[in-house]
Amino acid sequence: MNRPTAYRIAAMLCLAATAALFAQAPAPVTSPIVAPRPPRPAPPTRDPHTPGFVEATTLQDGNNAPSYADGNFILGPTHPAAPETVVQPANPQGAVIEFEMNSTDSKRYPGIAREPGTFGTPDPANPARLLVPTSHQAPWTRHVTVYVPKQYVPGSAAPFIVGADGPDRILFTVLNNLIAESKLPPMVAISISNGGGDAQGSERGLEYDTLSGLYAEWVEHEVLPLVEVQAHVRLSRDPDARATMGGSSGGSCALIMAWYHPEWYHRVLTYSGTYVNQQWPWNPATPHGAWEFHEHLILGSPVQPIRLWMEVGDRDLFSPNGMQDGMHDWVIANEQMAKVLAAKGYHYQFIFAVNAGHVDHAAKLQTLAEALEYIWQGYPNNRKP
Repeated sequence: MNRPTAYRIAAMLCLAATAALFAQAPAPVTSPIVAPRPPRPAPPTRDPHTPGFVEATTLQDGNNAPSYADGNFILGPTHPAAPETVVQPANPQGAVIEFEMNSTDSKRYPGIAREPGTFGTPDPANPARLLVPTSHQAPWTRHVTVYVPKQYVPGSAAPFIVGADGPDRILFTVLNNLIAESKLPPMVAISISNGGGDAQGSERGLEYDTLSGLYAEWVEHEVLPLVEVQAHVRLSRDPDARATMGGSSGGSCALIMAWYHPEWYHRVLTYSGTYVNQQWPWNPATPHGAWEFHEHLILGSPVQPIRLWMEVGDRDLFSPNGMQDGMHDWVIANEQMAKVLAAKGYHYQFIFAVNAGHVDHAAKLQTLAEALEYIWQGYPNNRKP
């Protein structure tokens, strides 16, 4: 069986499993056996030189890694914002267009939600599987925010970047400045709000943490056509001209999009990527969710045409729920990602940020411009569509 066929089958099985859960479930009630989500413990501060972590170059405090360099880097504790994150009125300012999408118009995501104040319980027979009986069908409405650079030539096929958990106003400002400095090609940015909630049993968790091509297919067939109409742009079909980005589960989603559809995306940028066991419904084909990336998938698959930039903080998340499966440590997950990417010969840059938490705002202000330059290497500003 070829890989595209296998991916489609996996996506169909996952969607069928979700539908089956709700078809068999009684009307949603707050179950007394489902405890409220436990408070997240304060994450420990990890030393980037811990035995077993990847060898990395320590940067001078306040400096970023070179935007052209592959490998592992340690960011100092001070996080000055890059000048590109500040609005510079002298530079051309792109337009921002916003529109709404509703679940009633979606063929792929009819919508789910978890009862407020509930989370789930580990399966007694399988601690790597979370049971969420309080998840049920529910509608969603979300915003899509589109940045169009001033330099866009009407009718031309624009390179673009798709971002999760939008809108990302910092991204738009950085693009204004980097495009004006000719450090990036004029590109469209598509910032998509999530479908609501978080983690297992929620619409956001279903979209971002599921290992399949479904979310990328939803973007391709339901979001991008609307973007072209609403923003009056034409988007490139060249995978080298397409990038994904996100933080936390939005970060794992960014890689999932490119991994399952490399014919659509070759460039990925993640902050505190949730490369942990967060997938729901449980899928026996990928039983450990995004933890499978560094456990099995990357090492066991041919090298994909993906360039990846990723960051994790020394105070990033550690076991934020009741599952004691050993697969909910964001620092370990990202460290393991760096190891397997290096072992397979990927072009990647891994940033371990000292004095930084989960999807750390200051670390993002310091690094986003450099990260964008890194993932867009090899794409000349005058590239023809």
